[in-house]
Amino acid sequence: MSVFETPRMNAARQARPLQGRRVLIIVENLPLPFDRRVWHECRTLTAAGAEVAVICPTGKGYEATYEEIDGVHIYRHPLPLDAKGALGYLLEYSAALWHEMRLAIKISRKHGFDTLQGCNPPDLIFLVAWPFKLFRRVRYIFDHHDINPELYEAKFNKRGFFWRLMVLFEKLNFRTADVVISTNQSYRQIALERGGKATEDVFVVRSGPDLTRLERKPASDRWHNGRKHMVGYVGVMGDQEGLDLLLEAAQKLIQEQKHDVQFVLVGGGPALDGLKAMAADLGLAEHVTFTGRAPDETLFDVLSNADLCVNPDRVNPMNDKSTMNKILEYMAFEKPIVQFDVTEGRYSAAEASLYARANDTTDMANKIADLLGDPETCAKMGEFGRNRVETELSWDHQVDTLIAAYTRAAEKR
Repeated sequence: MSVFETPRMNAARQARPLQGRRVLIIVENLPLPFDRRVWHECRTLTAAGAEVAVICPTGKGYEATYEEIDGVHIYRHPLPLDAKGALGYLLEYSAALWHEMRLAIKISRKHGFDTLQGCNPPDLIFLVAWPFKLFRRVRYIFDHHDINPELYEAKFNKRGFFWRLMVLFEKLNFRTADVVISTNQSYRQIALERGGKATEDVFVVRSGPDLTRLERKPASDRWHNGRKHMVGYVGVMGDQEGLDLLLEAAQKLIQEQKHDVQFVLVGGGPALDGLKAMAADLGLAEHVTFTGRAPDETLFDVLSNADLCVNPDRVNPMNDKSTMNKILEYMAFEKPIVQFDVTEGRYSAAEASLYARANDTTDMANKIADLLGDPETCAKMGEFGRNRVETELSWDHQVDTLIAAYTRAAEKR
């Protein structure tokens, strides 16, 4: 692992404002260090002098039940396969909570911790925090990654009993939290309005990329499959990511408009097999490359050599308020972007992106075509995006706010 060598990280190493603090972070949906946001947080806290332990699931390439990496103690536990339906989620969440509680007790005895940071989804980690708050006076920080009522509605296209449970769990999670870390201003408003938090207890820490880690690769056409252009996508292959809309846009671009373009989709997830089948049914099997979950070497190579990148997230209440990490990674690699018009996507990318009408695959295809035919505009958009990441949105710009959130939590003892 490379060491952050950036101004604010170096200042934190010198000042060590969290010296003596002991932190436990619980994240349920991804292993560390694969979860980049949480890994950035861990390394920032250790640079600032805290001792950090993490509880997370195992995953491909991250099977060890314990590792120490860069001074961070990582405890991993198994989970059932990807949940499907209400019973599947009940099994997954129950198993996760059991493992999280037993490991939290183990870490409390072995390392100790004065602050517990819970990273959703789901909004259930407050259940692990409760006994430690009550009997050990541990502070609880809620790191708000997803808005789960909206996520449930986006996945299942309905409300009902389980949606009301999501609303209840979110409310209890906010109520338990001493401090909330929001990923953007939209999430901050939710913490203030739905969560009832005080303004001084909510901090916006964006999921900015670590520019010291991203490596630009030499120019290459290895991903083009012999075609003139290549369009890249990076992210989870899930049902709510809008990749079906991207494939429909690709069909219009390739079969109707006759553009010579290859789509390269980097990432794994529960919808991957279904998307491969859909691409074949649309006659796009030779025009779409699915890499599956890939190492950074592949990710960086695709992003370095794409003509442009896409974010097909559907316009819905969940995606409108959420910041997608892929957008900032595209910008870091100086790539122009095409996405549907959502509030936080527009805030992040601004002039680095074109914005298609909501869920309109024809408009998305047309905007991709416009950029493929205009390399000068592409270059200007890419330059704007890179500059915005460097000057405002990279992880180094989040360091002071994260430390301030932990300082505030300590004041609430």
